[in-house]
Amino acid sequence: MTLREEISAALKQAMRDRAAERLSTLRLISAAIKDRDIAARGEGEDASGVNDAEILAILAKMVKQRQESARTYEEGGRLDLAEREMNEIPVIEEFLPKQLSDDEVVAAVEAAIAEVSAESIRDMGKVMGALKSKFTGQMDFGKVGPKVKDLLSK
Repeated sequence: MTLREEISAALKQAMRDRAAERLSTLRLISAAIKDRDIAARGEGEDASGVNDAEILAILAKMVKQRQESARTYEEGGRLDLAEREMNEIPVIEEFLPKQLSDDEVVAAVEAAIAEVSAESIRDMGKVMGALKSKFTGQMDFGKVGPKVKDLLSK
């Protein structure tokens, strides 16, 4: 079952269960995917919609947005809104693959460096590209960048 089908099935189940908060979050996910489908059609890409890798990227972005919004709401004293944002994160994360541990991330970075035969910091783009193609949604690339840089500068 594709990720799109899993989300659709979860949406239908949430409707049956009358789970309002879960249903709301699943509708947000569907809307984000449809927006990306429309944008892809406008760019002349495949008319069948975005693939699972792009959906994973959308979901990862949604989680990051929720975390940032919750932090902002907490700083502003709006704990009710922060709680709502935090409650949406587990629903979105259901569809993301398991996050890699720090040790697994380091091993993946080392493997990617070996795979692309990276020798210096100038090869960082190649390494990041290899990681993104294999580990989309499984690691935070904002945190991985400095690790790649450290390993390449040795």
